[in-house]
Formats: sequence, C-alpha cells, structure tokens
Amino acid sequence: MSRATRVAIPLIATAALSAVGPVASASASAVAPVTPASASHAEPCPPRIVADWARAWNGTDPRALGALFTARGVYTDLGVGLTFHGREEISGWKARADRLIDGVHVTVRATHREGARITVETVYAGHLKGAPEAFAVPMTTLLDLDGHGRIVSDQDHYSLAEVLAQSGLPADWTPPTTS
Repeated sequence: MSRATRVAIPLIATAALSAVGPVASASASAVAPVTPASASHAEPCPPRIVADWARAWNGTDPRALGALFTARGVYTDLGVGLTFHGREEISGWKARADRLIDGVHVTVRATHREGARITVETVYAGHLKGAPEAFAVPMTTLLDLDGHGRIVSDQDHYSLAEVLAQSGLPADWTPPTTS
C-alpha cells in the first residue's frame, strides 16, 4: 500500500462518517440509491461483493458472512476494538451480533472503489437487547479484496458511543457475557 493511500484512509473514513448525516430511522432496504451528494468516484450500483456483504449482515446465517472472506481473512470491528481471523471466527462474530442485537442490519448508502479496496458508506442499525431504544448510526467499512473478489480484510468504523447513546444505555455499558 502506498504512503498516499495509508494517509488517505483515515481521511476517507472521517469524511464518509460526517457525510452520512443524521439518520431518522432504520431502513429495511439493504442497499439505498447513491445520491448526487456522493463523491465523484461513487459507484451507481454497488459491486457484487458489497451486495453479498450487506445481504450476509442482514441475513440469519452467520456462515454467509464468513464465506465471503478468504480462509485467512481478517475482520476488525473498530467500534468495539475486536479483530477476528478466518471464516470460523468471523462467522462466530456475526452469530454473537445476531444474539445481542435484534434486527441488526446495514443499509448501503454509497460505495467507492480504488483498485482492490472498496469503501462502503452505510447505516448500521438494530436494537441492543435490553436497551430502551433502537440505534441507527453511520458506519464506514473498508473492504480489501483478493484477485478473486473475496474479502481479505474488513474494517468497520463507527462510534460505539453513539450506538450506546441512541440506545439509551450508559457509556460504560458492556454486553452480557452469556448472550
């Protein structure tokens, strides 16, 4: 990865998070149309891997998410500071999310592609079990692909503080250990 790309990644993620704006409610649609306000490199239709990724997050089979990755793929949830390696661990993380968050889903707002990297702007939404309110927050995902279109690396950027605030939970809330 070039130095320019390494410098640009945090800037893209920050810009994408601030560009999504407030979310009134969680949409049932997995892929929303790209608006004219999207960056000039926005793709009018998300790449197939992005549609598959959103469908896997919005579905009920955790293995569907893991299957999109290479055997040594890495998934990093920067909101909670956890990293998972390989299809089995990644599938396990999706299963835990399904147990902890009712109706967990993503709505794709825009995609941007440069080579083997796709930046996906989404709304990440659901209802943490036991929380008084649902949440819907902007999230930016960076997907790095191999030569066959499989995910090598997934980095999800969102604000856990905003998830907890919208959910009506204290900032120091932690999920139950037996979920």
